Amino acid sequence: MSIADNVKQVRQNIENRQSETAVTLIAVTKSVGVDVANALYVEGVRDFGENRPEGLLEKVNAMPSDAKFHFIGSLQTRKVRQVIDHVAAIHSLDRLSLAEEIDKRSDRVIDCFVQVNVSGETSKHGLEKEEVIPFIENCRQYRHIRVIGLMTMAPFTEDEGVIRETFRALRELRDRVAANRFEHAPCNELSMGMSNDYELAIEEGASFVRIGTVLVQ
Repeated sequence: MSIADNVKQVRQNIENRQSETAVTLIAVTKSVGVDVANALYVEGVRDFGENRPEGLLEKVNAMPSDAKFHFIGSLQTRKVRQVIDHVAAIHSLDRLSLAEEIDKRSDRVIDCFVQVNVSGETSKHGLEKEEVIPFIENCRQYRHIRVIGLMTMAPFTEDEGVIRETFRALRELRDRVAANRFEHAPCNELSMGMSNDYELAIEEGASFVRIGTVLVQ
């Protein structure tokens, strides 16, 4: 299938699964070049996900100005300054040292997702569930941080029950955070779901899905 066909199919799947929650498609372009990213842009995609500063900057400099870039990988503190002026959102806030550096390097409020390791897998980054609310409370001190939601990755498994439980747990945690009505952390969004499980994520409340393989293969 062509990129045009892939985008059409993914959009149709999103439309079929979403209910009252609007879903933003983030095309993960970390493993492809500018030509493929531009082909996605031609098909109407405007949100792109990168996990390395170098890849993000390459595409920022080569793509139309209305393309939005989301940093979706683990962000090293020393590399914040490279990306901070170019991101629409950071999906991997997971420690106060990173929040402090974002706050120091930015001259505007940065939308952030707190990354949560819901599954407890040692291979995954993120906070434990019980750490999330205290962490978000501590982010109050950083005036350039706005926590708009939570992010997680489900285990790579064919067991839909396990995947759903991971996404459902993040949604329930998001609701608990939002109930606090933190001024700096409205926490209304959920960034969850990738190529292999985004339809389940949408059914469980995802508002941002990060899709690479099925768009560009």
